[in-house]
Amino acid sequence: QAGTSPRRLSISPAMFEPGERVLLVGGGRTFFVRAGTGSFSTDRGVLDLDSLLQASPGDIITTHTGQDFRALSPRPTDFFSRASRSGAPMLPKDIGLVIAYTGMNNRDAVLDAGTGSGIAAIYFGGVAKSVRTCEIRPEFSRLAEKNIRDARLQNVEVVCGDFLREEGLYDVVHLDLTITPEHVHHAHSLLRPGGYLACYTPFIEHLFTVMDAAGEVFTEVQAHECIEREMTRSARGSRPSTRVCHSGYVTVARK
Repeated sequence: QAGTSPRRLSISPAMFEPGERVLLVGGGRTFFVRAGTGSFSTDRGVLDLDSLLQASPGDIITTHTGQDFRALSPRPTDFFSRASRSGAPMLPKDIGLVIAYTGMNNRDAVLDAGTGSGIAAIYFGGVAKSVRTCEIRPEFSRLAEKNIRDARLQNVEVVCGDFLREEGLYDVVHLDLTITPEHVHHAHSLLRPGGYLACYTPFIEHLFTVMDAAGEVFTEVQAHECIEREMTRSARGSRPSTRVCHSGYVTVARK
């Protein structure tokens, strides 16, 4: 209701659990912490993380100096911004394009390859029925598994292995790795009729490799350049940001 003050710590069925990731927002600052892990020092004072075990999303905790922070459950966007990384993950706009053009939904079994930090798999896990994500580098696979566990997704399985050895049937296959024609043909063999392959490629030469190979076995092939312009606003006026708006290419092919 309008005019009500923020909730203070309260007991509720949706309290944070020990070790659960929590976003703390207040005083112009945001912190990505774990509930029940002692104290956390900030330039706004010391936060008692143990008190989060008595809190629910939306509750307020206060530092020893009196600064309020709102406790929130993180969303995939927060993991993109704050989770540990093994490299540069796909941007949210590129991940969103994959979800939109494949029609990914809660009935789909998804195979994701080139897990990296697991950010794309976290987004897919919030949409699809199940996600199997494979990463050939053990150290990346371990990091991705940690991030996905922090995201509390029970429907995402991390596998350390080569995509070309994968078996089974899927509704969507997503590739974010150095793609060869063999990868494209193997993805075709893993898809149910009507299913989609989506390939992210940062360079145009790799885009052509995917398009040419997909054209040999898929009935529909579309390629998209991923461009986004952020808007900035100041006292002088408003205009598109001068940051680079191109990130890569997404090719979507239907079996």
